[in-house]
Amino acid sequence: MKIFVDENIPAMTVRELRNAGHDVVDIRGTENEGMTDEKVWEKAQKEQRLLITTDKGFAQKRHENHNGILVIRLKQPNRLKIHNKVIQAMSRFKEKEWAGLTVIMQDMFHGMWKSRKSRKHGRKGCRLDNSAGVPLFPEIPQEISWATYF
Repeated sequence: MKIFVDENIPAMTVRELRNAGHDVVDIRGTENEGMTDEKVWEKAQKEQRLLITTDKGFAQKRHENHNGILVIRLKQPNRLKIHNKVIQAMSRFKEKEWAGLTVIMQDMFHGMWKSRKSRKHGRKGCRLDNSAGVPLFPEIPQEISWATYF
């Protein structure tokens, strides 16, 4: 899978993703280090990559056509906690499920959004919520707890 990691994702996570066979772009230590969020977004989209970040501002892009956004939002983050949340999210979804999917991993609750352009049924994007007990997307594991994050 093609992945773009923001600078705030631990190097150990980049190594593990690469060891799992993913094509990971990490701008840390390159001339692109410190690039603006808009440039990060443009590069990830141009290269058709899943974006992994701790920057909640990227959740604003959930309505746009994209290849997946994974945002890690923890109250007291550290490298190990961020790493574990990334690996947990990556293990939950197959590569084809990430297109148009925005996942917010938090300490206890996880939010998720599927963009309208990638929906099979042509409806506008919606927040996924299993509180009604009805899986809106059967292909997405329902054991994840959906919060009213959006």
